[in-house]
Amino acid sequence: MTKLTLNGRTYEVEADPEMPLLWAIRDHLNLTGTKYGCGIAQCGACTVHLDGQPVRSCQTRLGDVGEARITTIEGISGPVAEAVRTAWRSLDVVQCGYCQSGQMMSAIGLLSENRTPSDADIDAAMDGNVCRCGTYQRIRAAIHDAARSLA
Repeated sequence: MTKLTLNGRTYEVEADPEMPLLWAIRDHLNLTGTKYGCGIAQCGACTVHLDGQPVRSCQTRLGDVGEARITTIEGISGPVAEAVRTAWRSLDVVQCGYCQSGQMMSAIGLLSENRTPSDADIDAAMDGNVCRCGTYQRIRAAIHDAARSLA
């Protein structure tokens, strides 16, 4: 039995500690906003926060989480999350939407650390978040828009 703090609540998950956190979130806790993309931490669709830092849940083992606080797209809150959510909507970032929870989680991680990111900062923080629809320019614009709203 593994104890997890997820989106502010404590859960006990009966699963192998070697199981990727992604599957515990999706299959055991039924939170499906975090997506499976590649399974090798290269696409970013599975991005969640551990103690506020973006990580790829497909490569984070359940047994390695320990007492870290996990936040999924369903649990984001606060001024940075709201600024990102608002910018995403106002700039109509989403096309198919599959990658967007991971994109938003990475953007929130960036803006939580850097409220005035340059294009290079955004590119570095978002590297590894793949959008098959190619909405990268809208994603960058939305991050800049969210940053301006937080200033």
